[in-house]
Amino acid sequence: IKKCTGPDPDPSPWLCVSAELKAKLKSKPYDPKKSVWVPNKADGGYLEGLIESKDGAKVSVNVKGEVKVYKEDQVQQVNPPKFDCSNDMADLTYLGDACVLWNSVIRYVNELIYTYSGLFCIAINPYKRFPIYTLRTMELYVAKRRQECPPHIFAVAECAYQGMMNTGNNQSILITGESGAGKTENTKKVISYFATICSSGKKKEGEASLED
Repeated sequence: IKKCTGPDPDPSPWLCVSAELKAKLKSKPYDPKKSVWVPNKADGGYLEGLIESKDGAKVSVNVKGEVKVYKEDQVQQVNPPKFDCSNDMADLTYLGDACVLWNSVIRYVNELIYTYSGLFCIAINPYKRFPIYTLRTMELYVAKRRQECPPHIFAVAECAYQGMMNTGNNQSILITGESGAGKTENTKKVISYFATICSSGKKKEGEASLED
């Protein structure tokens, strides 16, 4: 996405799961009793397959037309397609490593880089610009509860700001990750959000500002 003049673009395609995408994901073949994740020994990660048969602690799984045998504890159930691209990992029926990784991947592929995992917000660096840090985007999160808006670092910042204003106590936001994960950029966005919402509008008499 290139910088441009004029009004801020609509950030919805990079924040919300569209109705078209939901319909596409739900159409994926799925068998609640046979669909499973199995480890991908060649490249790492997991592959989706269908159980062919079970023999004690051994499970035969059809992966892309090839039947392979796995130990029972290596096989993980697949969530129904309606859970693909879930905003919050906590909403998933099955919370195995493969299911969490798949939800992160399918959201990233569809350019949804923020995902909640309970109290945490996961950010995956897209290494490209998305118009999701504009003033128009900020306005979507002002005075809103976290569950009322799509996952975003602004929602985390707003939650901390509301906590400070409502309780009068200091708040903390922990931003952590590996090198290149986007820690510095997300920290900048948090600071930018605070600076913007605290400088907009007139302060009422007796009301504390962020600087106070």
